[in-house]
Amino acid sequence: MAEDQAILRAGLATAPYISVDDTGARHARRDGITTQIGGTRFSVFRTGRSKSRLNVLSLLRAGCTDYIINDAALDYMRHRKVAPDVVDKLAAHPETSFASQMAWYDHLVRLRLDVFDRTLVREITEAALWGTVRHHELMGNTVVVSDDAGQFRIPNHALRWVHAERLLQKLMPKTPEQTRKLEKVRDQIWGLYRDLKLWKQKPSAKEAPTLAERFDDIFGQRTRYKELGQLLARLHRRKGELLKVLERPEIPLHTNASENDLRACVTKRRISGGTMSADGRQARDVMLGLMKTCGKLGISFFAYLGDRLRLNQSAGRIPLLSELVAVRPA
Repeated sequence: MAEDQAILRAGLATAPYISVDDTGARHARRDGITTQIGGTRFSVFRTGRSKSRLNVLSLLRAGCTDYIINDAALDYMRHRKVAPDVVDKLAAHPETSFASQMAWYDHLVRLRLDVFDRTLVREITEAALWGTVRHHELMGNTVVVSDDAGQFRIPNHALRWVHAERLLQKLMPKTPEQTRKLEKVRDQIWGLYRDLKLWKQKPSAKEAPTLAERFDDIFGQRTRYKELGQLLARLHRRKGELLKVLERPEIPLHTNASENDLRACVTKRRISGGTMSADGRQARDVMLGLMKTCGKLGISFFAYLGDRLRLNQSAGRIPLLSELVAVRPA
């Protein structure tokens, strides 16, 4: 467990991006959720009851349990449009670090905030969790690549392009003309996607504005097809997330890596169902994460297990995986 947690901490501290996804899980005869967090050199899994943004931010603390109000937390609140008087109260109080959830909620009561306003408490708690992430020097310049699931919309977020395709697939054109317009837009979107992939291979600051203009032309067009127009306008508002690659060419345009990692969870769920004990749940998540991380680092998982269990003569030769994860690729 300690090495698995260290892997997550090293990955969040050094990875230029992480891709995240989740899938259903069963534990103690109840439905839950397994969340995957990974990069090019690591992968970890965490199973719990909730798939909320609070849960995701808690996981990104990499084992820390504190809640911290700092500049990052205050900026998060302002971005979420928390009432200015609430932000000012939290910013002005000399106490900014809280060792546990109970200490944090006690602080909110002492500040006489409306603790019965669930939306307010959720948003400022999310902010305190984000403050903790940044306080521990995690996610400094890391981009989060995900689908459009709300729980993954945290600072510095990039949206995968297949999200646009999935929304288009949901449209049900009623006339041949609407069908032609939909197909034309789909061709335009995937033409831009292909060009973004080519641009990633040889990034050019000179060509980036042209791609951004094409995005505006596609998603800002008028089609006289009401539902399609509304969908294009919705996606146009997500321009910054869909074109994050123009700022950060190293990030992927998809979350295929996360989906591949989660496939093992889906297969196991279909074959053997869920776990019953907390130890069993933790063992499954940790061992799967270690196996996936070994694979990404080019290390035999069986050799790794033999090394850690001192079952062979070369025991002790495989370094801590967290140290390997923290090595930035040249």
